[in-house]
Amino acid sequence: MENELSSEVNNRDLEMLTHIEANPDINQVTLADELGVAVGTINWHLKRMIAKGYVKVKRAQRKKLRYIITSEGIALRAALTVDYIKNSFDLYRLVRERTSTCLDQLRQHGYEYVRVLGEDEVAEVVRLTCMEQGITLTDQINAPTIRIEGIKLALQLPKAAQDPAVLVNDEIRGEHG
Repeated sequence: MENELSSEVNNRDLEMLTHIEANPDINQVTLADELGVAVGTINWHLKRMIAKGYVKVKRAQRKKLRYIITSEGIALRAALTVDYIKNSFDLYRLVRERTSTCLDQLRQHGYEYVRVLGEDEVAEVVRLTCMEQGITLTDQINAPTIRIEGIKLALQLPKAAQDPAVLVNDEIRGEHG
C-alpha cells in the first residue's frame, strides 16, 4: 500500500513538474483542472516540493505567482521520468509473459485463435502478442477468450474443450492471473 501511495505521489510530482516547466505562470486552479484533481491536492504537492527545494515561488504580480523549477527539481523530474519508463517496461514485460502463458495453454487445447476482452493498453499488448505468435484474433462469442481485468489475464475456453481438473470458475488461471 505504501509503495502504491509513493508511486502515486511520484506520478503526480512528475505531472506537476512537467506542467510547471511548460508554463511557469500556471495557477493552482488551472493546474488542478489540467491534472483532474482538487486544488487542495495541488496545494499540498506544491508546498511539499517547495519545502524540499524542487520548486521556488516568485511573485510575478500582486496576486500572481510564478513557479520555477530548481536544479534539484530538474534532477527529480529526470529521475521520476526514468522510473516511469522503467515501470512501464516492467508492466509491458509482465503482460507479455502472462499472455504467452495463456497462449501456451490455448495451443495445448488445440486452438490457434482467440477473442480478447478488454479495451485499454493492456488489451493492446495482449493483441499484439497474439499477432506476433501467429494467433488469430476473432470476435466470435464461442471462441476461447482472454479476459483482462487490470493486469490480470484469464483464459476461458469453450465449455466443450474444458478440462475440469484445471479449471477455477470455468477459467484457466495459472501463474498469469
